[in-house]
Order: sequence, then C-alpha cells, then structure tokens
Amino acid sequence: MSIADHLRELRYRLIVAIAAVIVCSAVAAIWYDQLYSLLLWPYERAVAILAERYPQLQPAPVIEGVTAPFTLAIKVCLTAGTVAASPVWLFQLWRFIAPGLRARERKGAAIFLGVGIPLFLAGVGVGYYIMPQGIWVMLSFTPDTVPVVNLLELNSFLSLTLQLMVIFGLGFLIPLVVVGLNLMGVVSAKALAKARSYVIFGIFVFGAVATPSTDPFSMLALSLPMAILYIVAEVIAHIHDKRKLKAQT
Repeated sequence: MSIADHLRELRYRLIVAIAAVIVCSAVAAIWYDQLYSLLLWPYERAVAILAERYPQLQPAPVIEGVTAPFTLAIKVCLTAGTVAASPVWLFQLWRFIAPGLRARERKGAAIFLGVGIPLFLAGVGVGYYIMPQGIWVMLSFTPDTVPVVNLLELNSFLSLTLQLMVIFGLGFLIPLVVVGLNLMGVVSAKALAKARSYVIFGIFVFGAVATPSTDPFSMLALSLPMAILYIVAEVIAHIHDKRKLKAQT
C-alpha cells in the first residue's frame, strides 16, 4: 500500500473507532445516575471508614461552577463509552496493524492482545478497589483541633480516580512487555534474573511516584502485584529460553 492508502485506511479506522465511542457514550448517558454512583463509591466507602475512626471529620462532595455538572456528566459518559467501545477500537487498531505482520507475528500479537486486555482490566479493578483506602488515609491528616470541613471537588476527584485506574492498568502490563522482549530475543532470562533486585526496587519507586494519591496503600497495591508479575514473567522467560536452547541442539 502507498502512503496515501495507509492514511485513508487510518482515517477509516479512526472514524469507526470514534463513532463507536460516541455511540457507547450516548447509550451510557441513559445510566448516568448509576455510573455516577459507581464512580463515587470509593469516596462513599472512605467516608464510612472515616466515620468509624475519625467521627469529627465531615467531608462533603461539591461541584464548583455553573458548567461543572455538565462537564462532570460528559466525563463520566465518555469514560464509560471508551471502556464499553474498547473491543471495537482495539479491533480497528488490530485491523490497521495486522496487514503489515507475518502470519506468526499476527498470531503472537493476538495472544498478547488476549492476555493484555484482562491484565489491564485487572489493574483497573485493583486501582478502583483500593481507592477508598487512599482517600481516608489522606483525609485523616485533617487537624481535629481546628473546625474545618473537607470539600471534595467532584471533577478533580473523578480525574484522580481515572488517573489511578489507568496507572494501575498500565502497570499490570509491564510484565507482559518483559515477556514480549524475551520472546523477541531482546533480553534473556539470565539478564532478567540478574536485574531482578534492581527492577523490583524500581517498581516500588515507580509505585511511589506514579500513584497520584501518594498514600502507602496505593503504592503497595500497585508495586506488589507488579513485582509478582515480573517474577512470573521471569519464569516464563526461563521456560522459553530452555525450549529455544533445546531446539537449537
């Protein structure tokens, strides 16, 4: 295909992907109240924990500005639409890339895509589940000697929630990238074993820097699964290298 043909193909794939997101976002608007409650669950859970441990604190969610409710609704619906339309836009991405791959590469890419999506969703789920812990830890630093009310701006809270879930999802994909580099011959299992301590240390540093809430629960919830998944990736790399060595002898 010429460059012009590639650009036309890319334009077509983008139009289909964007249309799918728009349609799914419009459908998600029907269940906006339910989606709003779902995204606000981490806050409500954190408030329940605070009520048991710090009853003097009275946090309250607020929406600031005339256009803020509309902006919040757009964010919620677009987020739900993007997630719901993920099979469509991932398939469009696959259809754009697949013609340039060999048969073996297409098979490997399909496997990685099949494994990567559950890992990403698992990371998103972990980030969503541990969010209440991070919220109540941060709010617990409010001084009880001064009468003050914690006002949580919902647009900022939603952005924080989405950032945390995306970071967790991408973090869970790092071991998959390690396995891919090993299968491509870029890194060996021995090299992964030698670098294990440094990598795990780097994972914990990454967990401390990457988590927006800066609380220890979020850092550990991201770092520990990543470290375990790295060790699993190292084991897979050892198995692959042994099979590769037997095939050469």
